[in-house]
Amino acid sequence: MKIDYTVKLHNPHAHLFRVQLKIEDIEEDILTVSLPNWIPGSYMIRDFAKNIVTLKAISDTGELQTTKLDKNHWQIAGISKSVMIEYDVYAWDLSVRSAHLDMTHAFFNGTSLFLAVNGYENLPVTVELQQSDNAPYNSWRVATSLKSVKTNISGFGQYQASNYDDLIDHPVEIGTHAEFSFTVENTPHRMTLTGIQNADIERIKSDLVKICQQHCDMFNELPDIAQYIFLVMVVGDGYGGLEHRSSTSLLCSRDDLPSKKEPADPDEKYRNFLGLCSHEYFHTWNVKRIKPAVFQPYDLDRENYTRQLWAFEGITSYYDELALVRSGVISVNSYLELLGQTITRVIRGTGRHLQSVAESSFDAWTKFYKQDESAPNTIVSYYAKGALIALALDLTIRRSTENKKSLDDVMRYLWQNYGKKGKGLEEGEIEKIASDISGCDLQDFFNRYLYGTEDLPLDTLLNDIGIRYHLRPTINPEDKGGKPGDKSTSDSCSLGVRLASHSQGAKITHVFSGQSAEEAGLAAGDIIIAINHLQTDKSKIDKMLQQYQAGDEITVHAFRRDELHTFTITLKQAELTTCYLQIDTKATDTKQYYRRLWLNT
Repeated sequence: MKIDYTVKLHNPHAHLFRVQLKIEDIEEDILTVSLPNWIPGSYMIRDFAKNIVTLKAISDTGELQTTKLDKNHWQIAGISKSVMIEYDVYAWDLSVRSAHLDMTHAFFNGTSLFLAVNGYENLPVTVELQQSDNAPYNSWRVATSLKSVKTNISGFGQYQASNYDDLIDHPVEIGTHAEFSFTVENTPHRMTLTGIQNADIERIKSDLVKICQQHCDMFNELPDIAQYIFLVMVVGDGYGGLEHRSSTSLLCSRDDLPSKKEPADPDEKYRNFLGLCSHEYFHTWNVKRIKPAVFQPYDLDRENYTRQLWAFEGITSYYDELALVRSGVISVNSYLELLGQTITRVIRGTGRHLQSVAESSFDAWTKFYKQDESAPNTIVSYYAKGALIALALDLTIRRSTENKKSLDDVMRYLWQNYGKKGKGLEEGEIEKIASDISGCDLQDFFNRYLYGTEDLPLDTLLNDIGIRYHLRPTINPEDKGGKPGDKSTSDSCSLGVRLASHSQGAKITHVFSGQSAEEAGLAAGDIIIAINHLQTDKSKIDKMLQQYQAGDEITVHAFRRDELHTFTITLKQAELTTCYLQIDTKATDTKQYYRRLWLNT
């Protein structure tokens, strides 16, 4: 059987791709085709087939009978040797997960456009990206890591994939993007930037080279790939990334990119962009090659459950920022600020006492990716607490082996013996490998912190390497942690809510368990309009609360739907849930030496 796809920019104004799937040398008269229900790396059912607007099947004798079997499967009957399936796909999701087409650019993941021929997913396929004859689309260029077979100078033409899994693992960007290139481990790398921006390209290039090289050095090699591409969509406000075997799709805010006045130590926004790039690049090894056995192969029709996402996302989240300081792109103090912010995100959520990280991994499909107003009180992030488990595991191994072994050794072992060999990891296997490599029994560690809900002993572990661990109250809703606070806030009180701006006042988005607002009866969705009979909004509430002490009563007027309610709130002392870390300048020489080994400084 021979399988060929053609992709056309059918109608950018209506956001429609047209795809033609030509199947030849068919030996049966009925075929079934389907579109994935989810995309690897984003663990939620997304029902991409809902975006197929029209679909028809044509043979030499005319149009064939097509029957929709369920939400994402079609059966084609009456086939004789060959069939052409033509369908239009609506593309208006400006994210890294799906597809987007308008008069400024075209972007798609294969999971959104390419129907699989069921039963023949292992066959090689070709893809023709067809260039438009109409201006301005005829001046667009293609960027993708798909294997080029015969393409023109703009990248349009024929590409090849070894099978369906390979086909959907190479996102495509088409437009007038800016781009630059660099080399790591003798492998071509490049970044494309789609959208209006005025970034310091040379600064990004210089920093990316260092970050990518750091990851390669940690694993001792780059996987065998022909090229690597960062596909970046630049927007006014956005953030996200999705990993692929030899590329990544990124979404960032315009302000995240550096200007030519960027300080030597990147500011918070640019630092976050570099962390995003670092995170997705680390996935080149971890999850794209080192992966759970249940992902070999992916079942794209339904959820694929695993308790191991803490390792594939949490460990990646640990190394993404660690690589920034190890590569010299950010300072040690900047890294400690980032680490303090991660700790803060975890300890501000009481859900960590109810759900283990292993459970969070397993329930990603229904809880983590479908968070509601109760999320901080009922779930824990396998990204954030997973990163802290990785940190604690790394420091525990280093302490027990006097820094002769570390999590780095575990990751190198996983790469050489699993990722490089295409062998999947069974549930619980990573924990056993960590114990074997460290030479100590880590089962109690994992039982308590991965499968249990205990808080990690980070204060003790960080003290062992000369880092002081501090907790303080939150200053205001914008306080992410990572920095010392104003001493005047040490006796501050709190409503125990998270707020968003609203035209009438301040809208409650989250109410934290056991805090003042919950005990008084306030709920998510309520709109606070007054405190003690004075009109208020999101910008005023923190300043108003500074006038009171813990134990004071205040009257809050708030709308719930269209009904006005009055609440009497007894204010509580703000909890110590904001973390910041500092280098202990009085630490012993041994502790400081171990810290330098960890940070590679």
